[in-house]
Amino acid sequence: MDFALTPETEDLRRRIRAFVSDHVLPVESDPASFDAHEMISEKALASLRAKAKGEGLWALQLPQARGGGGLSVTAMAACYEEMGRSPFGPLVFNSAAPDDGNMMLLERVLPEGMKDRWLQPIADGKVRSAFVMTEPMPGAGSDPSAMLTTAEKKGGAWVVNGRKWFITGAEGAKHFILIARTSGDARKGLTAFLYHADDPGWHIVRRIPIMGPEEHGGHCELAFDGLEIPDSQRLLGVGDGLKVTQIRLGAARLTHCMRWLGMAKRALEIASEYVKERESFGVKLAGHEGVQWLMGEAAANIQTGRLLVMHAAWKLDQGDFARQEVSLAKIQVAAALHHAVDTAIQLCGAKGYSKDMLLEWMYRYARQARLVDGASEVHKMVLARGLLDRGQDFWSW
Repeated sequence: MDFALTPETEDLRRRIRAFVSDHVLPVESDPASFDAHEMISEKALASLRAKAKGEGLWALQLPQARGGGGLSVTAMAACYEEMGRSPFGPLVFNSAAPDDGNMMLLERVLPEGMKDRWLQPIADGKVRSAFVMTEPMPGAGSDPSAMLTTAEKKGGAWVVNGRKWFITGAEGAKHFILIARTSGDARKGLTAFLYHADDPGWHIVRRIPIMGPEEHGGHCELAFDGLEIPDSQRLLGVGDGLKVTQIRLGAARLTHCMRWLGMAKRALEIASEYVKERESFGVKLAGHEGVQWLMGEAAANIQTGRLLVMHAAWKLDQGDFARQEVSLAKIQVAAALHHAVDTAIQLCGAKGYSKDMLLEWMYRYARQARLVDGASEVHKMVLARGLLDRGQDFWSW
């Protein structure tokens, strides 16, 4: 693959970087811009989103017909990295999880006649959405085959009963994508559905407290006690729930990595500014060999992640599922993010550990990266199975 960005993508990347520097970072530096869950307040977000729309930097992952930018996955990798430079950035451009992955899924699998109702309001930023799959023990987590929530066909509708949890963005979301068991078939036993927040037969049990900070809507536990979903709101065929999940999570895992790379680079950016100014034993910290080793290792980890992300993005653009490549990127970037932030805190000392810097926010946020959308150990299992099945072909170009 050619790593050079097209002139159009490079121009867009530079515009996003300038927008983040000029408009987002100043808001980020104001404590009043954070809500009670340490994410950008709705008031501050609305103003920034209006500016992003006005500059044509909105929902770039969607087709232009939906008000987006029509970017390829490789172009998204370059642009999302710039958005991720600020914790507020992805939300400002309507490219944050879980809406980002949900929009890409709905654009791909929804019939055209349903997109105005279920996709366009999310694309316009008028409503938020959630992907409802994970369950409490002993239900489905990284293993969808353990799904316990059921959907039973009764006439022209499906009746849903069960429990879900750690559903990101559920509080305040309006459009939900639900995965439920419709048969005992090992491969075709799950089906995907759409439902609206106002539909009766379900409720939010609680917003689960986490280490934080949190996305808008938190991470919630949901209960279903007779939710009726018309068959017309089924996604793909009966039994295609696992396929829907794979479509949704493949690209979403990679866009997580794109944004995390931006945050990892920002952590080193903050540390670089500090070590260039702070003196120790008569020498700037940046002049100490030990400091250079720490920064060099973190930079190498980030660059390795960038190459893996771009390779996986390129494979997706070729129409490949890129399961191996996405898993490789997810393992590397999740670890690189945590390492970069930890290194930056170490270099900045007590100030890095304090709330005077954004690093402590990043550190708490970064810890989830090795868990969300498949724990790193699960992705290592994917790679191991590929190696055992394919042998030397595992390494093919």
